[in-house]
Amino acid sequence: MLQNIGFVGVGRMGANMARRLKDCGFTISVVHDLNGGAAQELASELGSRAVSALAEVTYASDIIITVVTDDRAMEAIFSNGLLTGARGKLFINCATITPEVHRRVEARVEVAGAQALEACMASSITQARQGALYLMCGGKPEAFERARPVLEKLGASIRYIGPAGKAAEVKALVNMVMNINTAGLGEGLALGDALGLDLALLREVFSQTGASSRVLQTDGEDMQNREHTCFFSAAHAAKDSGIALKLGEDLGLNLPLAAATKKQYERMVASGLGGLDKSGVAELTFRGRQPG
Repeated sequence: MLQNIGFVGVGRMGANMARRLKDCGFTISVVHDLNGGAAQELASELGSRAVSALAEVTYASDIIITVVTDDRAMEAIFSNGLLTGARGKLFINCATITPEVHRRVEARVEVAGAQALEACMASSITQARQGALYLMCGGKPEAFERARPVLEKLGASIRYIGPAGKAAEVKALVNMVMNINTAGLGEGLALGDALGLDLALLREVFSQTGASSRVLQTDGEDMQNREHTCFFSAAHAAKDSGIALKLGEDLGLNLPLAAATKKQYERMVASGLGGLDKSGVAELTFRGRQPG
């Protein structure tokens, strides 16, 4: 039996996940976002309600999917009404946040008589709309099994990683390596450009050698053409690099590449480029492009 689903956070990812589930026959009962206009627009499109009170999301839903920006936002929604009337409900939390916050949220949700699952996403907006996300899940096995019918409509690949926080650890490492690769590609193409090399040829050579990567496929041409329409923002790259660095610091590890990459993305944010796609890191390295 299909259940009522509520969404908290309907930016580009959350909105497209809601559209996908609506297409699959689920009822999107309510949506909530700090941007009330965006919530109302999506609600009108999906035939649901936009609500300002978080408690209304929980009352009207069997499953609540949260897609918020960071630790602070996650802590805020669970402290400001989302757990009102939560008994028996399932919370699927998709934000890229620290493992510790995921563990704290699970504990609070269970005290309220509900279940929580982290469903970390390693894909972007297009995949959210198509139901082709790569999902890494952490929490109790029974919560994972309960969420499976929804997850199977959102993801092409669904992996159960382990207890709460473990999926978030894996996601932090995914984004750490991705961000390092992106910054490295930007530097390689910038140096090639300064040497007067044909960048299309250089990218083709990269693709057939040890310089190949998924980032080369997704970002290489965009770096060359300065096309930085946002699918994964530089601001998020800075935040997520920080999550991985903190995990390393807590274990006494030195992660110099991750640290340098974080500084590059923080430089983008400080230069007013935080809203660009992560591919925009190339703007810091190509000759003649550097922001003031």
